[in-house]
Amino acid sequence: MTTTDSMIGVRPGVASPAGRTMSHGVGFWFVGYAFMVVMAFAAVPTPLYVLYAQRDHFSSLVVTCVFAAYAVGVVASLFLVGHISDWVGRRRMLLSATVLSLLAGLVFVGWTSLPALLIARVLTGLAVGVVTTTATAHLGELHAQHRPEASVRRAQVVAVAANLGGIGLGPLLSGLLAEYAPDPLLTPYLVSEALLVLAVVALALTPETVWREESVTYRMQRIAVPQETRAVFAAAAFAAAASFTILGMFSALVPGFLAGTLHQPSHAVAGAVASVVFLASAAAQLSRIRAGRVSRLAGATAAVVGLALLTVGTWTAQLPLFVIGAVTTGAGAGLLFKTLLATVVDIAPPDKRGEVLATFFLAAYVGLAVPVVALGLLDQLLSTQVLMTVFAVLASAALAVPVRALHHSAGRRQPETVA
Repeated sequence: MTTTDSMIGVRPGVASPAGRTMSHGVGFWFVGYAFMVVMAFAAVPTPLYVLYAQRDHFSSLVVTCVFAAYAVGVVASLFLVGHISDWVGRRRMLLSATVLSLLAGLVFVGWTSLPALLIARVLTGLAVGVVTTTATAHLGELHAQHRPEASVRRAQVVAVAANLGGIGLGPLLSGLLAEYAPDPLLTPYLVSEALLVLAVVALALTPETVWREESVTYRMQRIAVPQETRAVFAAAAFAAAASFTILGMFSALVPGFLAGTLHQPSHAVAGAVASVVFLASAAAQLSRIRAGRVSRLAGATAAVVGLALLTVGTWTAQLPLFVIGAVTTGAGAGLLFKTLLATVVDIAPPDKRGEVLATFFLAAYVGLAVPVVALGLLDQLLSTQVLMTVFAVLASAALAVPVRALHHSAGRRQPETVA
């Protein structure tokens, strides 16, 4: 759901051929568009889960399992193929992932059973795992070749905006279409397919930035954490998993909460609430707040306060309070994740940074899948108000404990200074 500064930049061994389809500057924006569209498509089903549940009598547990299928796809993709664009080329992998998203959209359109939803979500996750890593690297390389003397800040901003901004725009678009356009379980996907086709055309015209003449033997992504940094890494990874669990709850369960407990059946409202969470998270990550001990505590505190507001909003059925809580939680989780990422980059040895970051992101996406399924199970046993209360308490503890550990460990080290 996010990117890292260390993924931005021209990698060693990269060479660009003399002939290219278009300028690297135009290609930069084409990749940004494709990145955003694939991420938006991944979030299109968020406000539609309520409709699936009504049509097919799904329980909240089934809905969370469908959502978790997406996270499983992302984890598998990050582990198996997220890194091979270093060998076979950025554009080729981005094109493959975008076509995979198109295929997932066709499954949504042409096959409406539960197995179809699971398959489509796995395919979507596989595509997102490739795009998250590859598009981030491609943006950095295109920017570096177009503006060799410029700062990488522009590429970082576009990568985060396309990533989390896309996730925020997806449910907003599908919610509006589901509410005001005909055939709410078809139209959002048809519109998404059209946007993805444009992304395929744009990528086909984008210059490649990785060319290797030698053959490379395939290997899976290495997962490793140096022993001397494992305690700090474990705390950061656990807090990141908790942050992703919070964001996953908004995607999987909040639309049902809105339609039931808060008496807000509008799909547009459900999409808008999910949207503001991720847009607030993107804004926090794009802010120039320096990632350090203070901002880490501020992010965790904001997330906890936001969860408390969500809980009160659920008990009182007050939509404005619920929305304020959603925005506060999203911003806090985004700022916290930014500082956690900076911590991991700071402690990772340069020659092991890729492996350490891969492990960090895999831990975060496990947090996106497993606890959210547990929430779906608990939703069968508890009322929405009690479930939100239990979730807020557990999530707050899951943030507070590792953040406190990181705060004490940072006091024994040099403070993180990654912006």
